[in-house]
Order: sequence, then structure tokens, then C-alpha cells
Amino acid sequence: MALISKTTIDEINTRMDAVATVNDYVRMEKKGGRWWGLCPFHNEKTPSFTVNPDLKSYYCFGCHKGGSVLNFVMDMDKLTFPEAVEQLAKRIGVEIQYENSGAAFDTEKNEIAEKKDTLFELYRRMAGTFHHLLLNNSESITVKHYIKDRGLTEQMIEKFNLGYAPADRRWMHKFLLQKGYSADFLAGCGLFSARHPGMPLFSNRLMFPIKDRQGRVVAFGGRITGNADPGTPKYINSPELETYKKGESLYAIDLALPEIRKTGIVHLAEGYMDVIALHQAGITNSVASLGTAFTDEQARLLKRWAEKAVLVFDTDEAGLNAAVKGIMTCRKNGLACAVSAYKDPSGDNAKDPSGPKDPSDPSDSRNPKDPADILKAYGPDILQKRIKSYINDFDFLISRAKSLFDTRDSGGKSRAVAFLFPYLQALESDVTRDACIETAAVSFGTTATAIINDLKHNNTGIQRNSHNQEENQERKTGKINAPISMNDELFLLLTVAVNDFSGSGVHFYTEFRKKLAIKEIEDPYAKEIFIALEECFIYNETGFDNFLSRISSAELKKFCLEKSASEEFTINPQQIIADGLKKAEKKNLEKQLDEIVLRLKAIKFNPGSGEDMEKLLADKIHIDNKLLKLKEEYQ
Repeated sequence: MALISKTTIDEINTRMDAVATVNDYVRMEKKGGRWWGLCPFHNEKTPSFTVNPDLKSYYCFGCHKGGSVLNFVMDMDKLTFPEAVEQLAKRIGVEIQYENSGAAFDTEKNEIAEKKDTLFELYRRMAGTFHHLLLNNSESITVKHYIKDRGLTEQMIEKFNLGYAPADRRWMHKFLLQKGYSADFLAGCGLFSARHPGMPLFSNRLMFPIKDRQGRVVAFGGRITGNADPGTPKYINSPELETYKKGESLYAIDLALPEIRKTGIVHLAEGYMDVIALHQAGITNSVASLGTAFTDEQARLLKRWAEKAVLVFDTDEAGLNAAVKGIMTCRKNGLACAVSAYKDPSGDNAKDPSGPKDPSDPSDSRNPKDPADILKAYGPDILQKRIKSYINDFDFLISRAKSLFDTRDSGGKSRAVAFLFPYLQALESDVTRDACIETAAVSFGTTATAIINDLKHNNTGIQRNSHNQEENQERKTGKINAPISMNDELFLLLTVAVNDFSGSGVHFYTEFRKKLAIKEIEDPYAKEIFIALEECFIYNETGFDNFLSRISSAELKKFCLEKSASEEFTINPQQIIADGLKKAEKKNLEKQLDEIVLRLKAIKFNPGSGEDMEKLLADKIHIDNKLLKLKEEYQ
């Protein structure tokens, strides 16, 4: 990787649609003259995260995090600066130019980036190869029968790029060596056994390519479909690599994202086949966690685009326990949650198993336990009907508590109530918490007061510990002494900066610098902005991020980001600057006048000081006239 030219970076900043770029990560809505969304960096219910499309910047009024959109992409995708530039360049069609004739600037970073690119390309090729083998290799007959038996259509096979890994455990290594990959690279690419070099992880399996949000294949899941030796795992998944972190990835996120953005709802299933079944039933906002547990990282990822998660887990004991954990993960990370109600978790409504199954009755305990089974047994219409029937997560927890504890005695009742405490503590809204407590009191035959008292008792230790941790952290890091306060000088300089770097083509600083000298500015933060503007002017730098990079004070940089997120500097900026210059001139003249008065007083007490009284009086009259003229202009 070589040093990317400043011209390329400026072109990307100029051509980039800031709102569209951020909208890939956060659902943005226009309110007034700004775009708003829920901050991806902290939990919130009311949008405080805003994007300024003119300055190509973002700012959160809640957690005060902000910066350029380039920095935002770096944070969200965990990219280096060059990687983020390259990603955005590809997106908007900018050809990257390099400085120093393309000389490498960081060998280690260059090697890491090249390895990532090679891994992406390898996995893309292998996904295509596996898919070709599924469709054209006679050995895939068992896998084809399995797919047909599960009720999957050809459209789903193509949509999810399903494949087949042959039974021959020698073919893949030989095949890839012939394609030019080195043995050393293949040993660490995640497709072969660490214990047995050259032996593929996947053989005689149905293959599920796992893609990232951009649609790049980053891993595989493989399922046994025929007879296998005892102890052979049903599923095998790729190990983690530089390009793949299981706890931060979601199966089918690339396919589900458009509908998730559109509806604000995501359906979270447990496995590959369940997700494919849901998509076949038209529920295309469906994804799966890649493992038994739904992680905080996955929840935070979904929170970028979704407001609610509907858990579509198996109705066996393991699935019900996973649903409880999933609910807590959602709530801890600011996601509203519901649970697909195709079986009553308490089992209270179970029917006599001798009768026929009722596919329209979610409480029929004899029905299939997961979406893939429902699709196979009843087809996509019934699956869609069932999945769209879901219950509130708290109602699910109450029902689950009743099935776990005997609430007829006080001990069981107490344990059932305590089972709900983590959920109640995770709620951000006091109103919602009070409503849940009332519901729990009625459900368990107790009083809301009793539940509140128990909850307070349970919270005391947690809050005390949390408070101590916060105090310790403040001692370690230190607090900002005092916030920067807006004044006339700061407002004037920020107006110039915001408008000059907005991409509108209007530049005020060229004339501004002729009318006001830096020595006439008193506020040190305003001086730093003035210097940053002057440096950008001298070096012909455009873009708000270039301006911010010239500011050394982190607090001032944050202040500029926060204030630039409002519209107050863009409403009639010419008048704001003209008035600001007059105020600055008046302030400077008054300062000169005070100095002259002091010097005249000194002459009175020391006549032989050598000061020219007549000149001072003439200067005073001149300044008085200027101040009078300024006053008349204001009136």
C-alpha cells in the first residue's frame, strides 16, 4: 500500500455524499436543515446524532463524539485511514493517486492489507467453486436431496450461494496450489486443519458462505447431510481471521440490511437454514448470530439500523434459554425486543399429542420447533403467519418465569420476581419499568411496592460499585477544567470556518484576513481558530476535516464540531461576519481609547514624561469619531 495523495483525499471529501455514507451504518432522518439518527456510539432512544452534509462531519450531542465522515467510517468498520479512503474511493468511483511514485509508506500495514485482500479474493473464489460443485458435481446428490427435502427453492440456493465441499480431502489443497497460492498462505487461511496441514476443514458438506455487510465472503459454515461417523459434528464453522470475527458478524446481514433499514425491525434466528427459510417466506429482514450466543457486539451492530429485534429461536429448552439471554443482550444495548410466539414458552397450552397438529395455532406444542421445520411441514405462507405473531419480551419472561418456578409458594414467587430484575435494571425508561412492575405484580399475585423494594435492595450494591468505578476512572483520566464558552470572537471565527469549508464555493476568509489581524483577537481559542484558518489559506487546503486537523486543542476541536452541527452559522453569514467585524473593531478602538486615557492621566501626574499630549488628544478625538460612526451604523 502506498501513500495516498492529498488530491485523492480532497476529491473523495468533495464528491462523497456524507448522509448516504453514514446511512449505511445509522438510519438517518431529515429534521429541519439537519439529518438525525440514533448514535451508534452509545445507547439512546431520542436521536442526538447528527450529520452535516456540507462539512462532511458528524456530531453526537449525547456522548459528544464527532469528527469527519472519514473518521466515522474508520471507527465503524475498524479500518485504518488508508483502508477507509480506499473503501470510500471504490464506493464513489474515485481513482486513487499515490505520492512518491507509489512508494510504500508502511511495510507492516501494507502486508496486512494485502493479506486481507488476498483472503477476500480466496473466499470469493471458493464460494463460487463450492456453488458450481453443488450444481454440477454428481457427488453432491445427497446434499441436493437434503436441500430439496428442506423445501428450499432454486431461487434461495442462488440467493444464498449455497455450495458443496467434496468428500475428497485432498482436492482443495492441490486445487489452490495450482491457482498460485503458497503453502504458507494456505496454512493460515482458515480453510485447512491446524493439526493436519493440507486437510480441509470442510468435506462432503453443504456449504453456507458467510458475508460481511459489504457482501464480501469472509467465512463458511458447513453442514453434514448424509451418514457420518459417530461424533462427527453436524456443523463446522470457519475459525476467526483478520477478516472475520464471529462475535461481530451476522449471517445474511448483506441480504437483510435493505429491509431492516426500511422497517426498523430485524428477525434474529439461530441458524443458517432458519434464516434461509425466513427469507423464502418473504421475511427478508432476517439474520442469524454465528454461534450459540447473541453477542453485545452483534446487538450494537443491529442497533445502527433497527429499533426492534424479534427473536426467532427454537422452542426447545436450549432455545428458550437462548431467548432469555437474547432479550437481555438487546435491552442492554438499546434494542427493543419481542419473541416469536409460535409456541407458548410455559407449555401451559400444550394439547393432547394424539390429535392432528394445528399449524395455525402457535400454542400447539406438537408443532415444528423452528422456522426451517415449519417451512418444510407447512410451507412459506404458514411460516410467515407464525413469525409475524410475536409477543412482548417482558410477557415472554413472565411466562418463562412461571415455567421455571412454582409461584404458588412465597419462595418460588420471590425467585420468579428476581428472575426479572436484570431486565428491569436494563430498561432506560422509568415509565416502561413501572408498567412492567405492575404487570409482574398482577402476574405473580404480589404488590408493585414489594417488587420495587426488592429491586431497590438488589440495586444498592450495584449502584454503589458503579459509582466507585466512575470516581476511580475520573481520578485516572482527569476532567476537563472548564468548558469553552461562546463569545463574540469565537462566534465570528466559527462563522467564517463553517461557511468556508461547507463546499458551497463561498470563501469569506480571503477578505476577512485583510480586515482583522490576529493581534486584535483576545480569546486564545479564537486565536487558535484564526491560525488554523490562516494555515488552510496558505496551503490551499479545503474540507472541514483539514481545518480541524490544524487545531491542536482536543476540547476546541470538539467545541467546533458541536457548534457546527447547528444551523446558526449559515443563516445570513455575510451579515453575521459584517456585524462581527464591527464588534471586533469597536472592541479594539475602545481598548486603544482606554490606553490613551491612561497615558493622558500619566502626563498629568508626570508632565516631564516626554509624551506628546496634543498628539494623544488628537488620537483620542479620532477614535471617538470612529466609535460614534460605528454607533450610528448600528442604529
